[in-house]
Amino acid sequence: MDWAAHILEWANADHKRLRPVDIVEEYKQVIFDELDLMRETANASSLRRNFANSTQLYVPEVYWEYSRTNLMVMERIYGTQCTDLITLKKHNTNLKSLAETGVEIFFTQVFEHNFFHADMHPGNVYVSLDNPERPSYIALDMAIMGSLTREDQFY
Repeated sequence: MDWAAHILEWANADHKRLRPVDIVEEYKQVIFDELDLMRETANASSLRRNFANSTQLYVPEVYWEYSRTNLMVMERIYGTQCTDLITLKKHNTNLKSLAETGVEIFFTQVFEHNFFHADMHPGNVYVSLDNPERPSYIALDMAIMGSLTREDQFY
């Protein structure tokens, strides 16, 4: 990708304005950051601390003593993927409450904690089936987290 980006910039001035070399460099940094499991362990610990008293979001405990840059050990969780509507309906999960809770969690992360899960696809967001009327989420894969400047938060 690095080689192709340099060729694109070299070959055509229109391509240079798209900054393919910069894009590839940023992508490379994101990938290397995501592969550093000690960084993910720290992110998970921070997110867990932020939601320690929450009934809306559960973040599994990480076991620092067993984790390394290439290994992350965390508490086993039980839940179902947020997109598994068949299972959620089978357990009479209140989907309206689940949706509202998801929005509240997101806004709490962004505007209160300024530390948010930036990779919230269905594989990283589970739902606890413990209390179907007031369902809660379980966060996984905290490799990519974000924060905003005050100006971006205000915007």
